[in-house]
Amino acid sequence: MGVGEVLLWGAVYTLVAVTSLWALSLALRDASIVDIYWGPGFAAIALVTFLASGGDHPRRLLLLVLALLWGLRLGGYLLWRNAGKGEDYRYVAMRRQHGERFWWVSLFTVFLLQGALQWIVSLPLQLTQAAPGAAALGALDALGLALVAVGLFFEGVGDWQLARFKADPANQGRVMDVGLWRYTRHPNYFGDFLVWWGFAAIALAGPYGLASLVGPALMSFLLLRVSGVAMLERTIAERRPAYRDYMEATNAFFPGPPRW
Repeated sequence: MGVGEVLLWGAVYTLVAVTSLWALSLALRDASIVDIYWGPGFAAIALVTFLASGGDHPRRLLLLVLALLWGLRLGGYLLWRNAGKGEDYRYVAMRRQHGERFWWVSLFTVFLLQGALQWIVSLPLQLTQAAPGAAALGALDALGLALVAVGLFFEGVGDWQLARFKADPANQGRVMDVGLWRYTRHPNYFGDFLVWWGFAAIALAGPYGLASLVGPALMSFLLLRVSGVAMLERTIAERRPAYRDYMEATNAFFPGPPRW
């Protein structure tokens, strides 16, 4: 199957998936399910394009396994974290703002937008499934695997440390500044960043590797400027004065020693 056909399979699946998810969100009156789907959505795109490519090339298998590990871990963690908490405050505010129009506004500005972003970001996964390159794995594959492994460590350990910190009543109102959070204010986002550049490194071993760099570049922009660091820290220093001291002492994204 050609590159265009594999990309089309990815696009059709994504469109069907996010519109179905939107319909489910209307029935549940909870648009937050789109956030839980973010990671598993990429894993599903990797699986669909792997099946569409019709081959068991080792690079295809490697990226599929890594995408499944990353996506399902993230989705499982968000499902556990959000259980019983109701709709996220951002979507509650959107409902209040748009009223009866929310049902179709959410379709375009939340679900279809996320689907489009997923399709673009997942280009390293899709293009590698379509054209994986030489059968023998090499240095780029090893580099990509190492980046993904370190990224999963930062994401998984960072999420676990934060969950333990929040579960302790003695930490109520305190700022998390221990463990990985001592060296970066967002170890989970930094881990996400590494994972996607790891995927890109593996994709570079194929003939469309350069084109696939659009995906991790967009993910990096989202993490740093849109829905990641920038959104989370927009008002947090005003709501929690102690966080201002934490910001002055700790790197925002790339890990480094504290500036005491």
